[in-house]
Amino acid sequence: MLNILLVDDDEVDVMNVQRAFKKHNITNPLFLANNGFEALDMLRGDPPAVPIQRRLVLLDLNMPKMGGIEFLRELRADDRLKSTPVIVLTTSNEDDDKVEAYNLNVAGYILKPVTLSRFLESMAALNKYWMLCEMP
Repeated sequence: MLNILLVDDDEVDVMNVQRAFKKHNITNPLFLANNGFEALDMLRGDPPAVPIQRRLVLLDLNMPKMGGIEFLRELRADDRLKSTPVIVLTTSNEDDDKVEAYNLNVAGYILKPVTLSRFLESMAALNKYWMLCEMP
């Protein structure tokens, strides 16, 4: 079982992820944070709101308060969290964002598809990939 933290402030995108999980029978627990501050609190809590074992973060870059790149910098600077796998799921097609995200060791960078059907397909493919990966 994979514990997935979705960090996204867009309600429509959050609902689309939830729809994709339901449509493709993805039963992994899905935790929600509206920005990087909330996400870090959920990961650092005592006990953490997101279980430590088999964590994955789906991260939007464009958010208020603390955006995705700033969140990644904080995450990678924290000895307890730096190995957490992160997939960027964003509308940002900026080369600078891609380079910076990969420099901060993201596991992938996915552009949010425009149509719901493509979004659903993307989530299904992502789920299949992570189910094949060995994680502690």
